[in-house]
Amino acid sequence: MANTTFSGPVRSQNGFQSISVDANTGAVTTTATLGVTTSVTNLTATNLVFTDQNHPSTAAINATATATAAEVATGYITSTSVGTVTITLPTGTLLGAALGATRGTTLDLYVDNTLGASTVTVAVATNGILSAAAAAGSGSGAGLLTVPSGVTGIGCFRIVFASATAYVFSRIA
Repeated sequence: MANTTFSGPVRSQNGFQSISVDANTGAVTTTATLGVTTSVTNLTATNLVFTDQNHPSTAAINATATATAAEVATGYITSTSVGTVTITLPTGTLLGAALGATRGTTLDLYVDNTLGASTVTVAVATNGILSAAAAAGSGSGAGLLTVPSGVTGIGCFRIVFASATAYVFSRIA
């Protein structure tokens, strides 16, 4: 089959599939599916980043609590509390299972406190490890685990899995 080059967007209502065909048997194997749920197998790449920054669902945590793995997996937590809130992340085992994590899996987590009236602090649970900057509480903001209220009240954190059940937690913005 020939290669085709398009100069405009390629659209499909049912997603796209990349396949391989065994030269000996003719058996067809799907190697990647791109659609509402994206999956890629047997991928070899350098500097490949998948991001979803639309956050079609969010979680609201307005009192001190341990976030569920499902809440963290949304990638966007809001807080509108008038009092101080501490959000403890789930254990590495629970979060890893919810994300299907392996070594190198990453998740960016936004904490939005723009409508809150007090500080939100993020804490890690078992098998959650603070990065060196987070542990030091860097004055430049890279390590701060607190999110102020008001117009500057959005923090972006990165969770990077060192294994299927353990993650390193860092503030990135």
